[in-house]
Amino acid sequence: MSQGKPNALDSDERYAALINNAGAIRAVCSAVEGTLGPKGLDAMLVGTNGEIIITNDGVTILDKMDVTHPAAKLLIQVARSQQREVGDGTTTATVLAGAMVQEGVSQVTRGVPPTKVVSGLQRGVALAIEALQRRARPVTSLDDPLLRQTAYIAGREQADIVHLVMEAAQRLGKDKLLDPQFHLADAVSAHEKADNEVWPGILLRYKPVHRHAVTARTDARVLVLRDALEPEQFGEELMATEAGLARYMELRQHFEAQLERLRALDIGLIVLERGIHPDAEQFCHDHRMIVLQRVNRDEIARICRLTGAVPMRRTALHKSEEEIGRMLGTVGSVHYDERLERVRLAASEQRIEGAIDGQTVTIIVGASTAEVVGERARIAADAASAVQAAVKRGILPGGGTTELAVAAELERHRDTVKGMETFGLMAVAQALSKPMAQIVLNAGFNPLEKVEEARAAQLEQNCDSIGVDCDTGGLIDYAELGIVDPALVKIHALQAAGEVAAAVLRIHNVIKMRQGGE
Repeated sequence: MSQGKPNALDSDERYAALINNAGAIRAVCSAVEGTLGPKGLDAMLVGTNGEIIITNDGVTILDKMDVTHPAAKLLIQVARSQQREVGDGTTTATVLAGAMVQEGVSQVTRGVPPTKVVSGLQRGVALAIEALQRRARPVTSLDDPLLRQTAYIAGREQADIVHLVMEAAQRLGKDKLLDPQFHLADAVSAHEKADNEVWPGILLRYKPVHRHAVTARTDARVLVLRDALEPEQFGEELMATEAGLARYMELRQHFEAQLERLRALDIGLIVLERGIHPDAEQFCHDHRMIVLQRVNRDEIARICRLTGAVPMRRTALHKSEEEIGRMLGTVGSVHYDERLERVRLAASEQRIEGAIDGQTVTIIVGASTAEVVGERARIAADAASAVQAAVKRGILPGGGTTELAVAAELERHRDTVKGMETFGLMAVAQALSKPMAQIVLNAGFNPLEKVEEARAAQLEQNCDSIGVDCDTGGLIDYAELGIVDPALVKIHALQAAGEVAAAVLRIHNVIKMRQGGE
């Protein structure tokens, strides 16, 4: 029996899983790519109960989308990874990943082995990341004008938010921004009733016990208990005996002695993971101690970082005043803000001078209505993340110009690559042209024409920062005009996109697992 060439139907069946996955990824990309660039528009997210979110924040759109396809979920993980590690550039990462998958599928369906495409793609991503790192311009000072421009671009040109973010960065200093455990975006807090402000401390979403009595203290000592402030528990059935009653009175006396010890230590703020006994509540009220009860552990950790307090159990109150004193923290001020319904804690001067952890700010962003609070917070978080990323790894010209220059470099490198890996490398080069093409398309111009004009101008003038003016369609120098992005955003976006594209291109079958059991 003769064996002929496989027909189109056989080919479709062979690549069915790959084509299906690529289609799902294409659908996800289409949801966010229209938001890219200065002329990008918003997306409206509608919930099952009629709730509405209007935003052009990529990670918000992807996180709220109703997605069931496994490949689409894999792509959404790119955005979440980008947001978690860098805090900005989620749309770019998604667009790059989608473009790599599209180009890779095109090569595979033409007969190039997937392993060769993936190998070339991985090599192309590594070369592109190296090229981006080589081109990055370091930020040596927080006074660098291009650092403010980075915040301005990421903050969607909202000058009041940019001012807040830059003020916060200046207060914290470069060393704090370089701390890998610190994320400036986490310091953003938006409120409908607030005025724009950089607060030298933290806000807590708790109301003090007796909040209408003592609501403010300065230079206060801080006690943090991972427990309730109450006497040792005692079985009620033992109260019926004379010995039990004596033991009960003894425990009460011990508890009263513990409260007196807190007064002697001049504690101004008590933070409790659990509740407080009515007698202790009255005692604290009488001695001007502010009490926060049922505070969750994440907030307790924030308080301890700010104040230097060491969390303790109730049994530690049996220790001497000197021993307890070593576990107390200090706070410059604590007061309840009735307008924001938040407790404000400000770091003490000694904490600021003594350790990086004492340097804390909250970027309070005001909003005109409750509906825009979330969007203002997202914009401020993007600007904050961009500033921190720029300080860490420098800046690059924006608008897709750098990616286009790196794509041209990869194309020149193609001649040094042997075998079918060339196809994967060229898939990366094609994908790197996608950000500028999408920005130009969103601005209303022909992307094929304009991207080629920009590419030719870059080569002719030996300038990587030439791109398309989204207002006129002409060519401009993005670096000269201060249109810049953090290098870390581009590098991580490309790395994450390459990883998900490689994973998708290697999938041959999609098999549903049975539920439970063996």
